[in-house]
Amino acid sequence: MTVFHEKKIQIRENKETGNVIIEHIVDEELFQGQSPMFAQVTLKPGCALGYHQHKGNNETYYILSGKGIYTDNGEEVPVVAGDVTFCYDGGSHGLKNTESSDLVFMALIVNTPKQ
Repeated sequence: MTVFHEKKIQIRENKETGNVIIEHIVDEELFQGQSPMFAQVTLKPGCALGYHQHKGNNETYYILSGKGIYTDNGEEVPVVAGDVTFCYDGGSHGLKNTESSDLVFMALIVNTPKQ
């Protein structure tokens, strides 16, 4: 068993809506190329993860706290703590914090097996 006490914190600048704080739970090297990211992500009030497409992988969000608007292939859907979203390989998504408190969620990206 391996226990991690320190996590890598990454701040991605979003000049339009504010910074995205990414706390990497496990270094991607431990997944041996299967998962480029397993992280806790914090969006401050008004902040957003821009709408983007996944190619060669899929992504799951598990909302821990807060509320926001998830964009699923162009359709906006409200999300709250306890909700899970899934973006298929080839799909597009984004997430915006629409509240006055932090929106915190777990993000897991998994590479699609090559056929």
